[in-house]
Amino acid sequence: MPRILLALSIAVLGIGAAAAQTPLKIGVITTLSGPGGYLGADIRDAIELAIELEGGKLGGWPVQTLVEDDGLKPGQGKQIADRFLKSEKIKLFTGIVFSNVAGATVPDILDAGGIYISPNAGPSNFAGKECHRNYYVVSWQNDTLHESAGQNATDLGYKRAFILAPNYQAGKDALAGFKRYFKGEIAGEVYTRLDQTDFAAEMAQARAAAPDVVFQFHPGGLGIAFQRQYQQAGLLGVIPMVVAAPSMDSVILKAVGDAALGINVSSHWNSDFDNPANKRFVAEWTKKYNRTPTSYASQGYDTALAIAAALKATQGKVDDTEAFRTAMLKADFQTVRGAFKFGPNQHPIQDWWALKVEKDEQGALALKTKGKVLSNHSDFYASQCKL
Repeated sequence: MPRILLALSIAVLGIGAAAAQTPLKIGVITTLSGPGGYLGADIRDAIELAIELEGGKLGGWPVQTLVEDDGLKPGQGKQIADRFLKSEKIKLFTGIVFSNVAGATVPDILDAGGIYISPNAGPSNFAGKECHRNYYVVSWQNDTLHESAGQNATDLGYKRAFILAPNYQAGKDALAGFKRYFKGEIAGEVYTRLDQTDFAAEMAQARAAAPDVVFQFHPGGLGIAFQRQYQQAGLLGVIPMVVAAPSMDSVILKAVGDAALGINVSSHWNSDFDNPANKRFVAEWTKKYNRTPTSYASQGYDTALAIAAALKATQGKVDDTEAFRTAMLKADFQTVRGAFKFGPNQHPIQDWWALKVEKDEQGALALKTKGKVLSNHSDFYASQCKL
């Protein structure tokens, strides 16, 4: 081969190899500040852990995450998404924690032809008639979290419940979900503010209602404040509490200590789940971050594994959204939670478990898995989705 042609061939091959190794950008819009900041931090850190364990890749293809804090502000989430779409030419997004941010941000991503894969927020409006072919939820649909709590409260024999949640989409979904599966009477129903830190009035209302059980949904720092004040109000040990995972995770447990003892929790995941994927995840997470993973971390990790499985099948490409969708819906990966598949609205079908805050052999507080609450559970809105 003439030297000029040989040089050109080598140059072309070099350009092709370089292009093949150009990392796929993934936009991670999440909450990293304020009372809910650790939720987004755990999701971000879990995604980064999965990428690190694969040597900077997902599904064999190099990826680069661009992470920004939405500050729990819907407008800020929209601005970040717009910049990622236009300036960074990002096609694949994940990371949003709160449903109000998702409600403002996700439609813009989808309208621009992007793909969104949720590691947390699963608002009801996106699960039914407003479902979308490029929208996937790896965590849960909001209601199902609290349907499991309603079923758990029923299984535990409670007859009258006082229920509380913040006044935003996820809070409304929480109370709707709990009531859907709780077979007893609702003794009182209260919506709090999403930025509320003083719950004295709500504690008085709960005491006056004299229920068998209190169900509350307050994630992150809100949950820490609520739980501490529940103890200070003298309600701990007087009125039992049933919650879903966001209201009693390892961070809240560490912050409130004995104020959490005996609380019944329901979740799709726990750190003590005995399967190979979870054992590896918990071990690697603890080694890298020196803290106990939360359910948010488990969801971020599973989201990264889901993306990896899809990218492996599409050879790292996301431009053909139908090819990506075919690969994504196979859910060809081992989740840390166990059984998992996507339902017709591209939300999970999965098992739910009863947990309880107890002391372990060393006397430390821990969430212990007690038994199954719901099997192969889908969400209420799936039948309304026509894809």
